Amino acid sequence: MEQILIRHLPPGTKAALRAHAKRHDQSVEAAARDLLTQALHRDPATIVDLLTTDEGAEIDFDPQRLALTQSPVDV
Repeated sequence: MEQILIRHLPPGTKAALRAHAKRHDQSVEAAARDLLTQALHRDPATIVDLLTTDEGAEIDFDPQRLALTQSPVDV
């Protein structure tokens, strides 16, 4: 499971998250996870976003060359 650490939250953000979690009978972590998931589903990533990110994916766009030999051409 992936993890993130969020630094430098605006003042009051953590308290608001704690209050939100309490209203929904959740832990602060579960509330943060749900809020992030909901926000990202409302604004899904485009294919361009996914292809230009360097986080979380090991994609090799340089295919290996096949070791094919050319047949001689009869003229």
